[in-house]
Parts: sequence; C-alpha cells; structure tokens
Amino acid sequence: MSTKYRFREKYRIQLREKDHPPPHVHLTGGGVDVMLSLETVQVMTGRAPPLIIKEALAWVAAHQAQLLEDWKRCYP
Repeated sequence: MSTKYRFREKYRIQLREKDHPPPHVHLTGGGVDVMLSLETVQVMTGRAPPLIIKEALAWVAAHQAQLLEDWKRCYP
C-alpha cells in the first residue's frame, strides 16, 4: 500500500499494490474507505463528509496523470 497524499491529519489517499481494475485510489482514515476513480475523478464507492470528498477529488484531479502512471506501473 502506498500513501500518495495525507491531509487534515487523519485522511490519506492510497494506491494499493494488490488491487483490482478499474484504475482507482482509496480515500481512508477517520473511519472512511472511499474508492475514487482515476479515469473520471469521481467517487466509485463509499461515503465521507462532502468537504473531505471535495478536497480529495481536487487533489486527485491535480495529480491524475501521475496517479495513472503509478497505476499502470503496478498493473501493466
């Protein structure tokens, strides 16, 4: 598991090395586990406070290209 970003002291965006398609990352911490699509930059599954989702999606959007490269490196 690789943490790509930490914010608000308890939340993390993670790319899990042993995961499944489609390309996504996990927003975890504070009792949440949300899957965020790397292709559409939207919530796939899970729930979290709206402001946390908004901040996480903004970060994923800003780093989408690198995250997709990382995904492809893990899942050629």
